[in-house]
Amino acid sequence: MKTVPLGPTTLTVPNVVLGLMRIAESSDDEVRTLVGAARDAGIDFFDHADIYGPELHACERRFAEALRLSPSELAEITIQTKAGIVKDGPYYDFSYDHIVTSVEGSLTALDTDYIDILLLHRPDPLVDPDEVARAFDHLEQSGKVRAFGVSNHTPRQIDLLRASVRQPIVADQLQLSFPHSPIIAQGVAANMSGVAQAATEDGGGIVDYCRLHQITIQAWSPLQSGTDAGVFLGSPAYAELNAVIDRLAAQYDVPPLAIATAWITRHPAQMQVVLGTTTPCRVTDAAQGSDIALTRPEWYELLRAAGHRIP
Repeated sequence: MKTVPLGPTTLTVPNVVLGLMRIAESSDDEVRTLVGAARDAGIDFFDHADIYGPELHACERRFAEALRLSPSELAEITIQTKAGIVKDGPYYDFSYDHIVTSVEGSLTALDTDYIDILLLHRPDPLVDPDEVARAFDHLEQSGKVRAFGVSNHTPRQIDLLRASVRQPIVADQLQLSFPHSPIIAQGVAANMSGVAQAATEDGGGIVDYCRLHQITIQAWSPLQSGTDAGVFLGSPAYAELNAVIDRLAAQYDVPPLAIATAWITRHPAQMQVVLGTTTPCRVTDAAQGSDIALTRPEWYELLRAAGHRIP
């Protein structure tokens, strides 16, 4: 498993992450088998959020109840969770009280004294950066959170936070897959007149911004066609893309899922791929793309086969 730097910190983390948003109804054995497959593949980084599951902290609690990790075992893994979405709203809340209360709930559910990384989960238009800074300071100084990041934020939204927040923003979790890749495809078609792909949808070059500011991009829904659009692997709607994926999978002697991972990890931004599956073999298959070095022609061929224009 290839590792990458976590933002500007001295920590290195695997470039494939296991997301646990769907384990609320899984049995102890199912959770242990899933996590065991991840650990066997070299994945020791686990992604949660307070809203994952039918009620607050449900998936975090299921994770802790199934694994019952000792303090020494917890020290061997990286746990990331998120706060900021109000489940019964729906709306967003980056207030001091909400952030701190959410983290307290996550600590209890996860049965741990600290969280390695806390992400702000989708932007809050009503954010007061000074309140966020106060919450981050409290959580850091009390030893409850060790690093901080964001999810689905634009460059300017991150700049607004950074104007008040003392801690470095170590990560931005963003949706990215072959079909859903405006954060990459827009830059390829920049300054082209009348081309929809050229439109800026990410607030102005989020990939370049993260590279300039040492913010690790975490790619969520790497196997999805788009928001609520289903997977692209095997889909007749993406016949050309699947033909290229299958050919490269045979060439590299890996499952097709590994090529989907490899396309993201090949990017020099040193991204992490966040897998959201509960199927252990899919974790194992996808993880095999961690250190595949696709060539430039192969990487661009996949981008084009996904339907993006390359001038």
